[in-house]
Amino acid sequence: MKKTLLAIILLFTISCTCGCTLEITNDTPPVPDFTVYNAAGEEVKLSDFHGKPIILNFWASWCSPCKEEMPEFEKAYKKHGKDIHFLMVNITYGSGETVEKASSFIESKGYTFPVYFDTSGFAASTFNISSIPATFFIDKDGNVATYAVGAIDMTDLEKGIQIIT
Repeated sequence: MKKTLLAIILLFTISCTCGCTLEITNDTPPVPDFTVYNAAGEEVKLSDFHGKPIILNFWASWCSPCKEEMPEFEKAYKKHGKDIHFLMVNITYGSGETVEKASSFIESKGYTFPVYFDTSGFAASTFNISSIPATFFIDKDGNVATYAVGAIDMTDLEKGIQIIT
């Protein structure tokens, strides 16, 4: 029994951190609002972005799978940034993450997508984040259309974009 439970936990952990599959959601209510902060320290609400599709990604600079998927998000942002809001939300509480560390990482890689900081953990708790990276594809009306837990590649990123556009 213990070995079976351990195997299930291990399999789940590997699937969440090494790869993912987009999960299609049906009949979801609009997502609850939350507040994060932009690089200037100004409050930004998720609801500020309704009216256009949104890609919401939770990440941290210490997370290897998060760092692996960042170049794909940069390419997607350059391609779709005028039609889709990208909210790259850094989980900036606990685990030693700081706004400075996250900002330094983004700057060192030359990423141009918008980065926001969840300094209270409220945004992450709103989406029940227990593993990162986690990406949510939200339609223009504020409904989650699909999501992925674990690093995603350009193929899955484009699939998610097709679903919300």
